[in-house]
Amino acid sequence: MDQVFEGQMVRVIPPHQARVEVTYRRAHGELPDAVTFDASDEEIRGWLTEAIRTGGIPGIAADPTVNLNDYVVDRFAPVPGVREHNLIQTRPKTEFGRCLITLVNSRTV
Repeated sequence: MDQVFEGQMVRVIPPHQARVEVTYRRAHGELPDAVTFDASDEEIRGWLTEAIRTGGIPGIAADPTVNLNDYVVDRFAPVPGVREHNLIQTRPKTEFGRCLITLVNSRTV
């Protein structure tokens, strides 16, 4: 749904939907259309994979060999006054997560 505020068109995202951002090969982009906020991680990865394969995400070059199986999917609720819509962010797993688990496990021994 689009609304016009002070001469600018602003896309209003319904409460049950979310914007989807992805970081892929040091590039960052966003799916052009909102998706259902409660979609499964597998659905999110599938939509992003297809969009990246076909070059459907502005800012990210098409890659027919894309594989997002190990990507992390994070969900964030709106933040009034900052971001008025749900947000889903996807990113590669980081070494920090692995190091933190190792550190915690080493302290319990």
